Formats: sequence, structure tokens, C-alpha cells
Amino acid sequence: MGDVVHALPVVTDLVAAHPGIEIDWVVEEAFADLPRLHPAVAEVVPVAVRRWRRTPLAPAVRAEVAAVRERLRGRNYRLVLDLQGLVKSAWLSRLAGAPVAGFDRSSAREPLACLAYRHRYRVPLRLHAIERLRQLAGQALGHPVTGLPRFGLRAPALPIPGLPPAPFAVFLHATSRSAKQWPDPHWETLGRSLGEQGLRVVLPWGSEPERARAAVLAAAIGGHARVAPRLSLAQCAALLADARLAVGVDTGLTHLSAALDTPTAALFAATPAWRFGPFWTGRAVSLGQDGVWPSAAQVLAALAGLEALR
Repeated sequence: MGDVVHALPVVTDLVAAHPGIEIDWVVEEAFADLPRLHPAVAEVVPVAVRRWRRTPLAPAVRAEVAAVRERLRGRNYRLVLDLQGLVKSAWLSRLAGAPVAGFDRSSAREPLACLAYRHRYRVPLRLHAIERLRQLAGQALGHPVTGLPRFGLRAPALPIPGLPPAPFAVFLHATSRSAKQWPDPHWETLGRSLGEQGLRVVLPWGSEPERARAAVLAAAIGGHARVAPRLSLAQCAALLADARLAVGVDTGLTHLSAALDTPTAALFAATPAWRFGPFWTGRAVSLGQDGVWPSAAQVLAALAGLEALR
């Protein structure tokens, strides 16, 4: 999910540099709502690689892959840009039947992927993830990459049942890796502190273990904290756009919050903030580094600096 969010500024760059360009986006079906947030994406093509690889030879899977191939080839693309640099994304790129551009062997996350590309470009590894993607697109389409990333997203206006009245904060506590989880006592302290300042807390989730953890945190924080209902990604975008502030670990929804220009404190310890953290806006800040988590007091101070607490 984070890869998809980080790739969105490429669309803004392409539209600015090449007026009239038409851009489609191939994306894992679970994340299809994300590229739809960018008004310059013409078509979103969902795929199901995660599901397909469980039974790759099943007739139903083969039919789905054939349908995706037919849809892509019917668009007659001049260029396919593989922004992931993985074997699976390279395979998907080849389905379109058009020339493919991607990272060279020294730059791709999986070097074997570059065998599928007609055009290969070297991009330094020690760049922020967003800048790597922007640089790749700039080289492939021949435009300079300047300035800070611009997302240009439009959050949908969607009803979300069961939300507290504004103002509210969103705690993005869930992540696929336990090493990236901010300790529960910090969430609890922060939630109670925000409650004293009149902010309710909403805790979204994406799986049953995450829902259970959200319930534990909400109970510990107190009556002004609420577990969100199950939300689609489009609803999550609407929730984040309406929030007074968001606090989150290194996860896709935290990146989305900063991309939507919601005041956001992004918490890092197990992953490097220089590679994944928000840097393009004064309304977001990265905290923590090298295995050391920020305290709840440090997060509160950072949010006050963002003028998220008012």
C-alpha cells in the first residue's frame, strides 16, 4: 500500500510535463481505491496477484489473467512504466504488450525484474522512495524532476457510520510488522492527553487482530476513544481528510494521511524515516530513529508545532 501512495506524485509530474498524456494504473485489487484518488488517472486496472499465486493453474485464475491481458492490450499503450521493480510487477508490465521501462539491475528491488524491460535506468538507492520513482519516470519520459512532490489527491465525500463528532484524531496503530508498532502505553498516554484537549480518538483497523488491538487501546484510553467500523480505503481517505490530525506508524495509511495534507505525526524506529517519511509538507513530521521510539510527550510537542492542536 505504501508503494502505491509513494507513486502518486509521479502522476502529477507526468501531467505537468506532458499535457494531454493519458495515464492508466495497474494495481493490486485491495488497493484499487488509492489511484482513483488522483483525478489524472484515467483507468484503474485491478489485478489479484496475491490471490492468483495460490492456484496459478486454476481455470478461473487463467481466465482472469487473460481478461487483464486483453484489457491492457486493447489500450495500445506507447509505454509501460514499472515503478515497483519486482518480478511480479515486471510480469504484469509485459501483459500490456508495449515497451516496458524500469530500473536497471543495480537499482531494482529484485534485479531479475530488469530482464523484462526494454528501457532500463539507474536511480540511486539512497534516495527517498518517492524521489526514486519520480527520477525513474523523469528519465523514462524525458522530463526534468524539480521541486517537492505534489500529490493532488481528492478525498471522496463518503459517509462513515459511527464516527464521533469533530474534532477528532485518527490513530493509525496497525502495521504488518510487529517491529513497526509503537508501544501500547505510548498510544494510551497520547490518547488521554488529546482527550484532555477536547479531541476524540478514532482507531481504524484492517484485520481481526488489528480490530482486537484497537478495542484494547480504546478501552485503555477512555470514553472519548472509538474503534472505527470496517472501512474501505476510500472511506479511510475520507476519514483522514476530515481529521484534525493523525498519528501513525510506518504504514500505508500514515503515508496517505500526509499525502492528503492532514497534520500527521509519522513514527519510525524499525524503518528509516529518510527513506519513507513525509518531507514534502510542513503539515507532517517524522519522529524516531534507529530503534528508538519517540515518547508521547514528544509526539504532542510535534503536533503542537504543526498547529494541529488548537
